[in-house]
Amino acid sequence: MDKIISILKPTGMTSNDVVGKARKILKIKKIGHTGTLDPDAAGVLPICIGRATKVSELILNKEKAYICELTLGASTDTYDSSGEIVFRAKEDFEYNEEVIKKAFDSQRGDIEQYPPKYSALKVNGKRMCDLVRSGRENEIVLKPRKVTIKKLDILDINKNKVRFYVKCSKGTYIRSICNDIGEILGCGGHMSFLLRVSSGKFNLENSITLDELEKYVEDGTVEDYTFDIDYTLDSYPKIVLKDNAVKYYSNGGIIESYRFSEKHYTEKDEYVRVYSCSKFIGVGKLLRENGKVSVKSDKIFS
Repeated sequence: MDKIISILKPTGMTSNDVVGKARKILKIKKIGHTGTLDPDAAGVLPICIGRATKVSELILNKEKAYICELTLGASTDTYDSSGEIVFRAKEDFEYNEEVIKKAFDSQRGDIEQYPPKYSALKVNGKRMCDLVRSGRENEIVLKPRKVTIKKLDILDINKNKVRFYVKCSKGTYIRSICNDIGEILGCGGHMSFLLRVSSGKFNLENSITLDELEKYVEDGTVEDYTFDIDYTLDSYPKIVLKDNAVKYYSNGGIIESYRFSEKHYTEKDEYVRVYSCSKFIGVGKLLRENGKVSVKSDKIFS
């Protein structure tokens, strides 16, 4: 099975726990997820099976969307409710809706964001969270990272609870958004709930639970809930190779454009989906030299 399945990860499980469970259900060793969700978070977690693992990084690069609850009044060392409280606002602190809305404005667009120390980001090959837990926090030098917050909408404000929707680029920490807004307001804040509602083309509607996955495997209908590899690559234009070019291309050869039977790319495109007739072969990189266009294989799937 060289497919993609989008799993609804429950709270309390790590992303690797989900992969391990899916591996046992499907009885397939080669499985990987496409972007870590914190154990306390739930939602859409696409997993790649077999040769589909080659596109996991491409799915990881897609934008993601979340619904989050921010609790104001206390900051934690993990930036979420699982951590130890490191700051607490005074009991008489007033939560003004207009001021809260203004604080959210600072988190829109292209911003620089500091990741939490309790994260899977690596320093000298070690995860930051492991360094902190082993008392080696002094080895960590936090550096800001550029991320893009494409959409940030407050859904409701109830005293010190703010529920919001966010669509963002890869590498964005929603926990950091909550922590930073708490710092701006001067009252502290942490993430108290997180649901990933989409990851690229995968969303709550086309995802299934692990229990459903087990049921569909047992009744033989699991294929109905899987996605082909090229489903995630529709942002790449398509080319179709002539029959006499397929073998040479699959062996690593560079194919000039006169051997394409169909092509839809533009001058700005760098990568394409490559097909033989209607069969998806893989991802190719376009090469341009002396006014001529050719394609070289980047990832081969068939």
